[in-house]
Order: sequence, then structure tokens, then C-alpha cells
Amino acid sequence: MRSDSRATVLIVDDVPENLAVLGALLRPEYRVLAATRGEEALKLVRGPTRPDLILLDVMMPEMDGYSVLACLRGDSATSDIPVLFLTALADPGEEERGLRAGASDYLTKPIKPAVVLARVRTQLEAKRARDGLLDQNAVLEAEVARRMRENDTTQLVAIRALAHLAETRDPETGNHILRTQSYVQHLASRLQFHPRFAATLTDHYIDLLTRSAPLHDIGKVGIPDHILLKPGPLTPSEWAIMQTHAALGSDAIEHAQRDVGLPIDFLSAAQQIARWHHEKWDGSGYPDGLAGDAIPVSARIMAVADVFDALISPRPYKPALPFDEARRIIAEGSGTHFDPDVAAAFLDGFDTFCNIALRYRDPGEAIANPLLAVAPRV
Repeated sequence: MRSDSRATVLIVDDVPENLAVLGALLRPEYRVLAATRGEEALKLVRGPTRPDLILLDVMMPEMDGYSVLACLRGDSATSDIPVLFLTALADPGEEERGLRAGASDYLTKPIKPAVVLARVRTQLEAKRARDGLLDQNAVLEAEVARRMRENDTTQLVAIRALAHLAETRDPETGNHILRTQSYVQHLASRLQFHPRFAATLTDHYIDLLTRSAPLHDIGKVGIPDHILLKPGPLTPSEWAIMQTHAALGSDAIEHAQRDVGLPIDFLSAAQQIARWHHEKWDGSGYPDGLAGDAIPVSARIMAVADVFDALISPRPYKPALPFDEARRIIAEGSGTHFDPDVAAAFLDGFDTFCNIALRYRDPGEAIANPLLAVAPRV
């Protein structure tokens, strides 16, 4: 750390007498370094004492001032150091050339002490002002990043809080939320470069899907307990009420967006997933009977994730299916229940999805019970 707080000026000139004159002029106000060759100057610049400004002679043997300046400007560590060219040439073309190359100013020899001091002072003040702006920008950028992280965390907490609200009533949740969220993220990533999905499944959109996935069954908070918690098969009328959870969830999210008054990307994705993740590729799903590509990609991905987890997890009305049986059912549903390409990507990465299921199994829950079971409520 410097004990001397004065600015440091590096003088580069192959004539010792010039170094002596400039050094004597500048030392009362500045710390002064000196070099007689271009290569020596570059070593000093990259050394422990980085100069705040450089007075650089143009005409030097071996490595002239233009070459030294090019090296300085080509290195990010030295590109911002102001350079004042020193020259005995009075050709305006040379001055133009130096300024185009990145010199901050031009001083002609023989030097005028008052002019040199004024130009040096001006350039150092300008550099301090630039450095101050950079510091302020860095502080502002850090604050913006902190607030974005804070908002991001708040958003994630809000999503989890809503999902856990449903969890308090729905026996099909628990770590189901974590598992389906991970399935969605991994499945979307596998599909990201598929020709049918590449335009939609950007990194940003996959992040939105991952955030939104926990809200896919939020509408179940509106289903009566005697239906939601029923341990046996539902009657047709009960099943009709159960199916309303998709629209209930979608409507709730839509109302939340309307209250805010601004479109929020992740809520738009959550609304799509909540409403249409029970639609089927052949049009036999609910609530709107959408078919094929009319079903949003987000909902098609969620459909596979949700059904797989329902198959391998125990419920009050059924035991869990083993992984191989669940795989067979997903494969059989390709082209009828599921988008064939989404199902294919899932089946290609099946081992990964099984590992996710095991990683986030509910405490004390035996995922993939080898006993056969009735079909899940999907």
C-alpha cells in the first residue's frame, strides 16, 4: 500500500537530460518514475507501482512511442492510463496520428514548464473523475444485483409458500413439489435443442418453467376435503369437481396478475401449467380439450413430470408403481396422452428422472413400491 498519496507519473524518454528536466519539474507535486526505453517502461507499468499518467517520447530507438502506446492500449490492465506524447516534431499529421492511436494529449519540445504542469494536472483530474464514476457505477451495479437477488429470493419464497399452502390440504404433495420441479427443469433442458422446441425453450424460459412448476396444482386448495382426501375411487360427479382444480388454479393466478397490473413472466408460465397440464395430446384431457401443439409446451412438459410422479408415489387410494411399470405407462401414452417428442426425451433420460425421485423421496415413503396399483388421478 502506498504511503505517499500523490499521483505517480512515469516519464519515458531516451535522452537522460530530458528525464532530468521533467523529473525536476514534476517531483514537487508528484511521485516520478523514469525509463529510457520502451521495453523498460512496459515493465514498470506492469510492476507493483502502476503510474496514474505517462509522459511518453515518440522518437525512441528499437521501440518507439507508438509501439509502446499500442501495447498499453492492448492490455486491459493498462488501457485506461492517460498518455501524453512528447515530441520534437511540429508536424500536425504526427499529432493526429498520436491522438488516433489513443494518446490523451500532445506536448512539443522544447517543453514549456507551465504548459506541462497544466496538461498533467488536467489529465490527472479527468482520470480521477473517470475513476470516481467507475466506482459509483460499481457500487450502483452491486446494489442493483443485491436487490435483484433479494427480489428473486422473495419470489421463490412466495412460490414455495403458496405451494406449501396446497400441501397442507393435498396428500399428493410433500416432496412431490420438489420432484416435479426437478423433472421439469431436466426435461426442458433435454428438449432445449430439439428443432420443435429450440425457439421456445431458451435458458430464461426454462428458468420460468422451473419456478412455476410448484404452482401446477395450487387449484386443489379449492377442492372439498371429502373429494380431495377420499381414499377410494371417485364417483363421476366427484371426478368432475376434482377436475375443476385446473381452472381454479389458473383463475387464481390470473387474478393475482390482474391485481398487480403488470404482466409477470413466471406467473404467465404458472397459469399455463396450472390450467393445461392435464390436457392430452389426443384432445381427451381437461379442462379445455386442447390437442397437439395447441397445448402450451410448458403444460406438455409438466404433464409427463406430473404423471410419472403420481405413478411412482403412494396415495391414499393406491400404492406406488415400480419405476419399470411407470416407464411402460409413459411409453404407452406417447402420442395419445403425451407429446411424442416430450415422452421420448423423458424415456431417453429415464435413469436421471428415477434418481431425482429417489433423491427427493418423502421421509418414510417407499417410492416405486413393487406392488401393482390402480391408475393415478390425472
